[in-house]
Amino acid sequence: MNFPDTVPHDLPPSDDAPASEDSEDAGKPHPLHRRLKSFVKRGGRTTDGQARAFSELGPLYLVPYKPEPIDLSEAFGGRAGPTVLEIGFGMGEATAHIATVLPETNFFCCEVHEPGVGALLKRIGEQSLSNIRICAHDAVDVLDHMLQPGTLDGVHVFFPDPWHKKRHNKRRLIQPEFVTKLAQHLRRGGYIHCATDWQPYAEQMLEVLSGEPLLRNTAEAYAPKPAYRPLTKFENRGIKLGHGVWDLVFERKA
Repeated sequence: MNFPDTVPHDLPPSDDAPASEDSEDAGKPHPLHRRLKSFVKRGGRTTDGQARAFSELGPLYLVPYKPEPIDLSEAFGGRAGPTVLEIGFGMGEATAHIATVLPETNFFCCEVHEPGVGALLKRIGEQSLSNIRICAHDAVDVLDHMLQPGTLDGVHVFFPDPWHKKRHNKRRLIQPEFVTKLAQHLRRGGYIHCATDWQPYAEQMLEVLSGEPLLRNTAEAYAPKPAYRPLTKFENRGIKLGHGVWDLVFERKA
C-alpha cells in the first residue's frame, strides 16, 4: 500500500513549545502541568501521504489513550507474542526496520509528534507490518494508566532528547523514578535498551540504570549495538563525522 508524499500542509503551533530554549522559563513546566515533561511538541508538516495513512490506517493501528488498563493481546487483534514498548520513535524508520526483523514481537509505540505518527503509519502500510500499534500520547501517562506491571518483554528508548544545557538536564527522560517505573512494567528477564549519541547523557543513563535495584547490566558498561537496531541515516552521518553512539542494555533480574 503506497501513500505518496505530495504537497505538505502546516500543523497548528503547539502550545507546549517554549518560545526560546534560552528564555528564563524554558526549563520550567507550564502552570497547567504537574509533571515536568521530557519533550515539547514540535511544529512540523504532515504530508498528504501521511494524512492519508492517518485516515486509512489509523483506525487499525492507532490505540487511543484512555486512563484505564488495556489488554495488550486485544490491542494487537489477538496476536500472541512478546511485547516491546518503544518510547519516542521519531519518524519511525528504526521502528519499522526492527518490526520487520523481529516479526514475532509486538511493538507498542508511543510518540507525541503528529508527523512522526503519520510517517510510521505510512511505513506500516507500505511494508505490510502487522506487529505495530501506536498510542499518540505521553509514554509516562501510558505506563501509569494503560499498561499493567509485569506485562512488557522489553523497552526501547532510542536517541531521546538530550536537553544539552545543564539547567535543562532535569527534563531528560531517563531519571531514577522513570527507570523504576519501566523496570516494574517488565517481566522477569525483560530488558531496557537505550541509545544516545550525546556522551554526557550516556553517562547519566549508565548511572541511573545501574542504580536501579530491579535491573542488571548485560555488559560491563556500554553494550555492543544489538543486531536488530539499525544505523539510521542521521547516525551514519554522525559516525562519519567522528561522533560516538552509546547503547545500554539492562535486564530485569530474576
